[in-house]
Amino acid sequence: MTTIAVTGASGFCGSHVATAAAARGADVLCVGRRPGPVGRHVPWDAARDVPDLSGADLVVHCAAAVGDPVPGSPAEAAMRAVNVDGTTRLLRAAAGRPVVWVSSASVYAPGPGRSRVAEDHPVRGHLNAYGRTKAAGEALALAAGAVVLRPRAVYGAGDPHLVPRLLSRVRRGLLMLPGPSVRLSLTAVENLTDACLMAAGWPPGAYNIADPAPYDRDEAIRTVLRAHGVRARIGHIPLSVARAAAGAVQAMARPRPHTEPPLTRYAVDQLAHSVVLDVSRAESQGWVAGRFLKDYEVALLSRRTAAGRQGG
Repeated sequence: MTTIAVTGASGFCGSHVATAAAARGADVLCVGRRPGPVGRHVPWDAARDVPDLSGADLVVHCAAAVGDPVPGSPAEAAMRAVNVDGTTRLLRAAAGRPVVWVSSASVYAPGPGRSRVAEDHPVRGHLNAYGRTKAAGEALALAAGAVVLRPRAVYGAGDPHLVPRLLSRVRRGLLMLPGPSVRLSLTAVENLTDACLMAAGWPPGAYNIADPAPYDRDEAIRTVLRAHGVRARIGHIPLSVARAAAGAVQAMARPRPHTEPPLTRYAVDQLAHSVVLDVSRAESQGWVAGRFLKDYEVALLSRRTAAGRQGG
């Protein structure tokens, strides 16, 4: 039986990977501060310690610090301690074991020109600490011969970041977005999970991971709103206005380094420009994305319907 160590197994992506690995017959070590949904818990503070990976045949590294903190803040330093220094400690503990390192498409250079992003797209010019630290961490992993996966905007059951942040921006039935609609890649957590469990046998290097086709931004957001029973119109802010507002908000947030700004240049960039990932490299290894955003909507609507019947 294969033993898979999954870091961050109590988190969103890690819990899906751990559960799927166990369902496929693997023995799972849930490596992190808290126990995962299956298997044996191996305590690890990524910001401080070298993990005990004894008995593991494969390491899937999902643990990460996420967010969009104020530059130079303690939160940014904490993010680096996990995403960069934690990677150094993990690779030391892996000691030659195969490592699948979950990165992010946030490592790619911002701005226009991302209508077809392959893995050789520039990795530079990051607008926030998350992009910078993920890029630095994955560089360490790539140098060590790991397989690095780059999903974009991972969504699915249990998502504590992307969808809750989106829903919190609805005000009086209106959601304002920067600029006109664009084409965006998104990644269902199930598609990322499948890649994590397949990738150990892939040649070392970086691989984009995304749903089978990109989405129209506004229509994708309408799908998410419907799935959560939220009725809201979508409005559009001129891109120049959105950028200026983000800069002002970030400047006002600097005296409050422990508070994450509600609007940032990174968020505007991610929503205002087409970002379509070329996943042909992963597909050449036999990986096929089988989940769409529509599946997420259907699952949530079915759950709400079932809950309504029980409540009625």
